[in-house]
Amino acid sequence: EVQLVESGGGLVHSGGSLRVSCAASGFIFSRYAMSWVRHDPGKRQEWVAGISPDGSRLQYAEFARGRFTISRDNTKDTLFLQMNDLKTEDTAKYYCVKSVIKEQIPQQPNQIDHWGRGTQVTVSS
Repeated sequence: EVQLVESGGGLVHSGGSLRVSCAASGFIFSRYAMSWVRHDPGKRQEWVAGISPDGSRLQYAEFARGRFTISRDNTKDTLFLQMNDLKTEDTAKYYCVKSVIKEQIPQQPNQIDHWGRGTQVTVSS
């Protein structure tokens, strides 16, 4: 059974940093592209960043570029998102998601076949 378990969220002041993690199990993590997606109630769901199976290809949403860094440790089956210079509008629940197609970085809902339960990130002004 595929499991994605996020951790590392919390409350941070504007301008601060957080690193969220996702522990994966139940599949061969190193063979699949992964992404982070966020959702805040009352707002639309947003794709944040994605990474290829070997970590060589990184993709970012415009709002994340320059502030967020996605990475992975295939020896520990773990996905990371380092978030710097956080803004109040970054407040959301952050979800780790797995691609349907191994090499394709998932950006759209139909490209995702598993979601974690999410970790809440709250940025105060």
